[in-house]
Amino acid sequence: MLDILMFLDPVKTSPWFALSIISICLIGAMSTWFSGTVILPELTLRSGLGESEKVWLTNAVQLGFVIGAIVVAFFNLSDSMPLVLLIAFSCTLAAIANLLLIWMDTPLSIIIVRLLTGVALSGVYPPVVKLIATWFQKSRGIAMGVIIGALTLGSAAPHLFRAMTLDTDWLIVIWVSSLMTFLAGMIVVFFVSEGPVYFARTRFKPSQIIQVLNNKPLALVNIGYVGHMWELYAMWAWILTFAHFSLNDFDWIPFGAPEYFSFFIVSIGAIGCVIAGYLSDIYGRCYITAVLMLVSGSCAFSIGFLVNTSPFLFGLIALLWGLTIIADSGQFSAAVTELSPPNLVGTALTVQMAIGFGVTMITIWLVPVFAQLFGSFQWMFLLLAPGPFIGAIAMLVLRRHPHSEKLALGKR
Repeated sequence: MLDILMFLDPVKTSPWFALSIISICLIGAMSTWFSGTVILPELTLRSGLGESEKVWLTNAVQLGFVIGAIVVAFFNLSDSMPLVLLIAFSCTLAAIANLLLIWMDTPLSIIIVRLLTGVALSGVYPPVVKLIATWFQKSRGIAMGVIIGALTLGSAAPHLFRAMTLDTDWLIVIWVSSLMTFLAGMIVVFFVSEGPVYFARTRFKPSQIIQVLNNKPLALVNIGYVGHMWELYAMWAWILTFAHFSLNDFDWIPFGAPEYFSFFIVSIGAIGCVIAGYLSDIYGRCYITAVLMLVSGSCAFSIGFLVNTSPFLFGLIALLWGLTIIADSGQFSAAVTELSPPNLVGTALTVQMAIGFGVTMITIWLVPVFAQLFGSFQWMFLLLAPGPFIGAIAMLVLRRHPHSEKLALGKR
């Protein structure tokens, strides 16, 4: 028994083993993010959600994440307490908040528990990114790519759960995602520790956030991240609605039911994250990120024009979009860990995510408004295209900055 426990202790194994365990846990934890979104029709039928309340079903998670991220940054929790304890506690809270959705039958109560879920998840994702950074100095790009790939699979999981339970009780989605999140926290606290790469623990000082915001290289990374987030979560939040609208006009539906279509479009991004992480460590973090954002932005611009055309071409561009829209995400996190002073890494990551997820609330709200303005869901994603184009410009500017030599051990 002792031998088994020693094998499971990542301190006594390799960074890649630690990465594997942490990634599995993140898949489970992130399954609560869109668990409410995929059962929107059922929640609407049960509680009478209005149009604005449907938007807040997803936006409440985003707002909760931002609030939680600000609290984590204010108290500097990711720099001042053991990361595994913070992650485990937050996973447990997220599982409980998600499970409460089963008993909520009014719009306000549903939105409140989704808000609490977002608050809890802010104590999972940013600390996980820092935790991985303690295990990797070399190959940090691919490690972050794997982590964001795990986040992507976790975010896609509810679509799969719903597709597999279309003819059964929709509450299974909530039970399964809550259980996965709770188990993720238990695995982290018992089998994961911080790695050998040291980041100084510090007490919170308000000047730390100011330091992060005034750092020009970090500011460029954050502009790129804002452009990335302008597109990402709005696409993930509304892809199922878009699929239900657009796939009805085809003779055959790529990947079967809209729920399966949405799952494959979101989940294929996990592959993109790993590929992008590998390429960024070889060809440069800024360069690969900019290329991916240009491709993703082009897909956002063109996808609406492919409705009522070839289902094969539509499915191909949708897959390319899903592959590239998230692929660059890990590189922003990796860049922050490389450009920040060691004592500010946790705060810098949290500030970045608070800003980025704050932007997602705007686009998640605007997409249906934009669709209504144009009179059709067909054009809803045109709104998202400018974000990645602006982000790509910011990353190319960063590539010319002297401090970009710190990225990927000199690979800009």
